Amino acid sequence: MGNFVANEGLSIFVILVWLGINAFLFVHFYMAFLVERWFYTRVLLGHALSWARAPAACLNFNCMLILLPVCRNLLSFLRGSIQCCSRTAARQIDRNITFHKLVAYMIAFHTAVHIVAHLFNFEYFMDAQLDRNSSLLPFILSEIGTDDNASFLNPIRTNETNPTVVMFTTIAGLTGVAITLALILIITSSMEVIRRSYFEVFWYTHHLFVIFFIGLVFHGFGRIVRGQTPLSLETNRPLVCADRFQDWGNNGSDCAVPEFAGNPPMTWKWVVAPMFLYVCERLVRFYRSHQKVVVTKVPACRFRGPPPAGTAPLTPLSPPSPQVVMHPSKTLELQMKRKGFGMAVGQYVFIQVPSVSRLEWHPFTLTSAPEEDHFSAHIRIVGDWTEAVYQACGGDAPEQREAWQLPKVAIDGPFGTASEDVFRYEVVMLVGAGIGVTPFASILKSVWYKHIQNNQDVFTKKIYFYWLCPETEAFEWFADLLQSLERQMADKDMADFLSYNIYLTRWKEAEAAHFRVHHEAENDPITGLKQKTLYGKPNWDNEFSSIASRHPGTKVGVFLCGPPQLGKSLEKQSLSHSEGDVKFIFNKENF
Repeated sequence: MGNFVANEGLSIFVILVWLGINAFLFVHFYMAFLVERWFYTRVLLGHALSWARAPAACLNFNCMLILLPVCRNLLSFLRGSIQCCSRTAARQIDRNITFHKLVAYMIAFHTAVHIVAHLFNFEYFMDAQLDRNSSLLPFILSEIGTDDNASFLNPIRTNETNPTVVMFTTIAGLTGVAITLALILIITSSMEVIRRSYFEVFWYTHHLFVIFFIGLVFHGFGRIVRGQTPLSLETNRPLVCADRFQDWGNNGSDCAVPEFAGNPPMTWKWVVAPMFLYVCERLVRFYRSHQKVVVTKVPACRFRGPPPAGTAPLTPLSPPSPQVVMHPSKTLELQMKRKGFGMAVGQYVFIQVPSVSRLEWHPFTLTSAPEEDHFSAHIRIVGDWTEAVYQACGGDAPEQREAWQLPKVAIDGPFGTASEDVFRYEVVMLVGAGIGVTPFASILKSVWYKHIQNNQDVFTKKIYFYWLCPETEAFEWFADLLQSLERQMADKDMADFLSYNIYLTRWKEAEAAHFRVHHEAENDPITGLKQKTLYGKPNWDNEFSSIASRHPGTKVGVFLCGPPQLGKSLEKQSLSHSEGDVKFIFNKENF
């Protein structure tokens, strides 16, 4: 229970507060439209009025929140400010995308309720006009305001129309249709299968949020939902005059004809502040996108550790030359420099290649260490945009391209992630799946610089590293780093500092025969490491139990960059194995 609170306590508290505010706003505004001012409106609409206005209030609140989790620069600043005081609070900022999705679902829910209620309202307004019986109060209310400059209650002013025409000839109707269509496209294109396979579709449709917010701000300017004015309430008290509507305005009657007015638009007051913050966010991104980025790579294609003890330190053989590195399994490595760029381990950047697309920005984890004189990202070719970047960088060209032939690259970032907290735990589990190993490349490189090159003392005393990979080609670029770490840590008598397990989750029959033949070799036939590659998937229950028994009285940081299914499994294991004085704190990368 204690570990559950440590892992999820603050998240649950935030969600409960958010749900509580939604519930309060719904109930408060539902009841607010049951008061006397709205009596005559309810004569026409019944409780559909409250069912329309209550979710509208919740929509205002959630639309105020929806932009904040995607203000990356603001969140990165807050994370850097908070993590020195509270690691738990910083971890909540890392779940910004999860909260963004929850708020979006809430917006979709309240939008659906709001639309259905207003569809009923339009039908009720139309029915009041069609049933032209002067002995009925709804008809009398619908006739009020036919004179010039007079107030009205029923926005449908004639019986020679229909709700569809009214919907497309009013401000509320037109903006409502625009908002709904934009929301449908945004949410459907955000589905996991679309976002993973057709990122460009997700990216472009997500920018319909501009239309959504413009429509949202102007949606209430038509003031279609109208209630009795305060002055009119003094001359026509509905509880007294409703049954005497035939005498309204006659001589000797103490009941005047009621006057009606719509509420002033309120949505802009809710969203103007987050919209301003988001505009500032985009201005920062625009400024960063125009800072010069140089794509460079020293003339060695692989990460190199220091030379053996007693030899001179490694120095570049020649000045850096602009180029890129093509790895097996169609993985492109970009090594870059930008003036004033500073990073921490595990952070990520957004990359734009204007020659491919001037609108698309894609997130990539940095694979370089803060101690290096450049920053790098590994891009796996899995979609149209990445394929276009691969071709632009000469991926299939027989020779490397010259500097002037390489495309211009724009960088936004870096931004903070959960992996920044790695060195705040005494014991760490790093779990990467496929290309999800990238943040741990940065971490392990930084370990090398801190422990081996600089003899720097860090709080972390033990790292358990797990890499699950579906194909042998993907091992190449990262295995070089592990080989260097393995060799240098053995020389420094630090072999116990890093324990790593590499799992090949899929293989071909021909590969299996080759592995069997070379299994007895000193080094692994796939990675070249002394630690042999394992086949299949880890038994996480055994791994967690083993680590818990080795490190009693310790908080173990569990860091994952991988698929959601693996995240659920590791989070469950973190909770179930946190017994006694051992606590596993689960952290997951979110983009």
